[in-house]
Amino acid sequence: MGSLLQLGFGFKSVVFFLQLAFALAVPLTPPVWDQSAPIYPSDDPFYSPPDGYESSAPGTILRSRTVPNSLSILTILPIHIQGAYQLLYRTTDSLGNAQVSVTTVIVPHNADTTKLLSYQFAEDASWVNCAPSYALQKGAKFLNTGSSVAEFLLVIAALDQGWIVNTPDYEGPQAAFTSGIQAGQATLDSVRAALASGDITGVSSSATYQMWGYSGGSLASEWAAELQPSYAPELNFAGVALNSLVPNVSSVLRTINKGPFAGFAPAGFLGLASAYPDLAVLINDSLIPSKADDFNRARTQCLDKDILDYAGQDIFSYFKDGDAFLSNSIPQAVLTETGLMGTHGTPQMPMFIVKAVADEVSVVADTDALVKKLCSQGAQIQYVRDGLGEHVTELITGSGDAFVFLKNRFDGVPAETGCSTTNVLSAAFNLEAIEALGLTVVSALLAILALPIGEIGLQYKREDSNIGS
Repeated sequence: MGSLLQLGFGFKSVVFFLQLAFALAVPLTPPVWDQSAPIYPSDDPFYSPPDGYESSAPGTILRSRTVPNSLSILTILPIHIQGAYQLLYRTTDSLGNAQVSVTTVIVPHNADTTKLLSYQFAEDASWVNCAPSYALQKGAKFLNTGSSVAEFLLVIAALDQGWIVNTPDYEGPQAAFTSGIQAGQATLDSVRAALASGDITGVSSSATYQMWGYSGGSLASEWAAELQPSYAPELNFAGVALNSLVPNVSSVLRTINKGPFAGFAPAGFLGLASAYPDLAVLINDSLIPSKADDFNRARTQCLDKDILDYAGQDIFSYFKDGDAFLSNSIPQAVLTETGLMGTHGTPQMPMFIVKAVADEVSVVADTDALVKKLCSQGAQIQYVRDGLGEHVTELITGSGDAFVFLKNRFDGVPAETGCSTTNVLSAAFNLEAIEALGLTVVSALLAILALPIGEIGLQYKREDSNIGS
């Protein structure tokens, strides 16, 4: 597929084109928006399981509907797609019990029903009302959207390729943030449900499918890759791309303490507590009574508010025993069981991992160690270490390489065999990756202008075969 870059536009020119077109188009064609807000998942009967659901197989679709409100950027700018559907499906929680969750399946215009991308958003919160199925809808409360605004542009780029995109609420109804087992199983079951949704979404049951995730979304994606051989052996993924991977939750909790990302910690502890009752009891007994309410505030707010409220704080100062709390046998057992990658199986799919050497949330040494371990077990990994990035910027700078990896797999290009590690000055300096990022910008323009997203695209896509003739 061509791009504006092939027509002689540089990346800065594409950005200028975006700014100019937006400035010209919005005053002339202001969209009419329905201002009704979506219902919180905690209040929406759609999210409640039907009686007897426990006897159904994991991945079974229990209920479906068209998404109540249109999907949007910034919660106000609707995008023009063929359709978006929500599936309530049966899955399994961290302790092996039957559970339900919801996934949103997004279908672009002129969709290629044989290509399915499961994109795991970085929900990164311990409140169910931060779930992507809510946050992506027009009218959602802005502080409930986390990083979904930036990540949704990557989804739009995927839709513009004609790929159907699956976006699961992988934390489940209890918002079990940082539980890898919960996230991995819910992700796998969402793919099972999407592949079985042909009469609803048009997805082919024989589609080629891949996963992609950043930060908390990479946690869900990698755990799904590890658990797939044992939990969903019938699934055969073409690949998985992981940006800003978080291999060791215990390490993260110590790394972020007293820093700008300290807000991940209360949400992480409370997310695990919702999945593990013994940990919930211990946290309740260990919090300093006068500080308990402030700590537990993370139960009812999302990523943005958590980051603002807890920035720079010593999170262990909320506990009677200080940082010794983390050494207690209960959190140690939970974090080892569901917070440490590389312990539940060897991924059978080609993997692409891009990681900032200066990642200040999850140190690069943890990813180095995971890659070394998985490669020793026979995994197939392309690992890129980015010299100039950091945790947040890797969402953008690393997305080009990840996008190229996914596109090549969908196009039938074989992945590199074995394992490779590449150190780059910046992932954004790769020309092929820059082209992919340019496509992301152009796709964002389509969305902002409420133009059709899908293989219809811009006129240059239909004419690029004539370039140079």
